[in-house]
Amino acid sequence: MKEQIDAALFRDIIICAGAALEQNRQLINDLNVFPVPDGDTGTNMSLTMGAAATELAKRDFDSLGAAADCAAGAMLRGARGNSGVILSLLFRGLAKKLKGRGTADSRLFAEAMTAGVDAAYKAVMKPAEGTILTVSRVATSSAVEFAEHGGDLELMFSCAIESAQEALADTVNLNPVLKRAGVVDAGGKGYVFILEAALAVLRGEAYVPAEQYESRPAAEIKDRADFAEFDEGEINFAYCTEFICSRDNDRDPERMRQWLTTIGDCVVLVDDDEIIKVHVHTNSPGDVLSVALTYGQLLKVKIENMREQHSEMAGGEAPAAEAPAEPEIAPAEKAYGAVAVCAGEGMAELFRELGADRIVTGGQTMNPSTEDILNEVNRTPAETVFVFPNNKNIQMAAEQCARLTEKQVVVIPTKTVPQGISAMLMMDESASVEELRENMLEAAEGVHTALVTYAARDSEYDGYDIRAGEYLALMDGALLGSFKELDSLFAAISDRAEEFSPSVLSVYYGEDVTGEEAEKAASGLAERFPDAEMSVVNGGQPVYYYMVSIE
Repeated sequence: MKEQIDAALFRDIIICAGAALEQNRQLINDLNVFPVPDGDTGTNMSLTMGAAATELAKRDFDSLGAAADCAAGAMLRGARGNSGVILSLLFRGLAKKLKGRGTADSRLFAEAMTAGVDAAYKAVMKPAEGTILTVSRVATSSAVEFAEHGGDLELMFSCAIESAQEALADTVNLNPVLKRAGVVDAGGKGYVFILEAALAVLRGEAYVPAEQYESRPAAEIKDRADFAEFDEGEINFAYCTEFICSRDNDRDPERMRQWLTTIGDCVVLVDDDEIIKVHVHTNSPGDVLSVALTYGQLLKVKIENMREQHSEMAGGEAPAAEAPAEPEIAPAEKAYGAVAVCAGEGMAELFRELGADRIVTGGQTMNPSTEDILNEVNRTPAETVFVFPNNKNIQMAAEQCARLTEKQVVVIPTKTVPQGISAMLMMDESASVEELRENMLEAAEGVHTALVTYAARDSEYDGYDIRAGEYLALMDGALLGSFKELDSLFAAISDRAEEFSPSVLSVYYGEDVTGEEAEKAASGLAERFPDAEMSVVNGGQPVYYYMVSIE
C-alpha cells in the first residue's frame, strides 16, 4: 500500500502514461468525432504527454512540486489540439496545487486533481459535457470522496478509474454527435488510459490497458467512428490552428481569447508568465497569427486543414480551401479615420464621399465578423478609428475590435445605414474624440429609418397575416405592415413619418429598383411633406428595395 507520491513515483506515472497513450494512439484517433471529425485526438494527447515524459526522463527532482512543475511546463509547450491543451491544463492546475511540496498524500493529490479540473473548465470558453472535461471531473470527484476517509493511493485511483469508466460510457448519451456515431469520447478514453497507467505504477505492475467498457453492452458501442456518416458541411471552420507565442508585453491574453470566439470555435487559451498557448478552429489562420504577434514572437505553429483530413478518412477528396491574405496594419497618418459597414456600391461610394477610409461589406443577412471589421480598422491610417456598424446585429462584433488593435477604436452604435450617414456628417478633425462621439450619437438618434423589403414566407407576426412575396415596411425596426401594393405601403410610411415632422427626407433605392421607380415612390412623400428637403439616391443595396431616412 502506498500513501505518498514523491517525485520519482510521479515521474514514473508520467512516463508510463505517455507510453500508454502512444500505445493506444490509433484506438483513440478512431473514436474521435467531437467537436469535428478531425481524427487526431490520440496523436495530440500522446504527443502532449510525451513532451512531459521526455523532459522528466532527463533528470531527477528533489521534490514532487518540482517534478509536477516541469511536467506542466513541458505539456503546455508541447500541447497539440484541443484535447492536448485541455490535458496540459489538467496538469497545470495540479502542479500549482503541488508547488513547494516534497510529497503528497491521497488528500493533497486529490485536491491537486481538483485544481486541474477547475483550471481546464475555466480556460475553455464553452465547456461541453460528454468530453474529457466530464470524465476528468467525475473521476476527480470520486478521488476526493475516497481521500476524505482513506489514505491508500492505489484504492483512490481504483475508485477514480471506476467512476471515469462509467462517465466515459455515458458520454455517448451526453453528446448528440457521439450518439449519432455510437462511440464514446476520444479525449475521455485517453484520460482513462492515463489513470490506468498511474494505478499500474502504484501497484508496481506492467501497464496493461483495459479494453472493455464495463458499464455498457459491447454491442452498443462501436470500435471505430464512421467518418463517412458526417457531412463536410458540418465543419464550419476549416483550419485547426495551434501556436505558442512568447509574452513580450503586458497585453491581457483574455482580449485574444474573446476575439478568437468571434472568428472560430473550439477555443482553448492557456498562459503563464512566459508564453501563451492557443488552439482554435477557424477559417482565418493568418489573421489569428497576426494577432498573436501583437503579444510576442511565435515560437511554434501548426495549421491543419480539417476538411482535407475528414475527406481522407471518409474516402473522398477535400475541396480546395483558400487561405486568406495576411491583414495590413497601416501607420497613423492622421488623427481620425472611419470604417463603415454597408452593402451596395452606391452606399459604399456615399460613405467614401463623406470621408470613410474603409468599407466593410455587410448588413442584414450577411453580418461581417469581428475579423472582417478588424482588418479594415488596422488598414485605416489613423490613430483613432470610428466604426459605424449600421446594424444592431453587427455592433457587438465591431466592439470586439477595441481589444484587438493598438489603434483607438470608437464604435458609434448606428442601427441603420441612414443613421450612419448622418453620424458621418459630424466628422470634424478639430473636435476631441469625446466631442465627436457625442455629436455623432446625437445625429444618429435624430434619424428615423423606414425599410422596405419583402416577405420570404407565409407567417403571422405582431398581429399581421403575412403572405410570401408581399411588401413589408418597417419603421425603426418595428413592422408597419404587409402590403400588396407599394402605393399603400408608402402611404403607411408617410402616416408614421407625420409624427416626426420631417425636415429632410432621403430615399435610397436598392439593386432591384430602377431610378424611375424610385422617383415615383418618392413623389408621394414629396407631396405629403412639401417643405422637407428631398433626395433620391441609388444605394444599390440588396435585400431592401428602399431605405428611407427621415430627419
